[in-house]
Amino acid sequence: MKRQIIAALAVLSFAGPALASPEIDADTKAKVEQKLTAEGYEVRRVDSEDGMIEVYALKDGARLELYLDSDLNIVKTKGED
Repeated sequence: MKRQIIAALAVLSFAGPALASPEIDADTKAKVEQKLTAEGYEVRRVDSEDGMIEVYALKDGARLELYLDSDLNIVKTKGED
């Protein structure tokens, strides 16, 4: 049983980097920040998730998660529950 657990942990340790989201390059981050700032958002963080650009931002006192496509269009918004 102990060997199975160790083997499973070893497999997961190698799978982690493959499951990580790709980094957003500095140029894209700058474009996202510029666009959203012009729209009244205060950008806190820009990441990548599920092939989309994920942005954590504030607007009118609300914390938001924004999901943008490759053309920097907001396609989904999640608010604080």
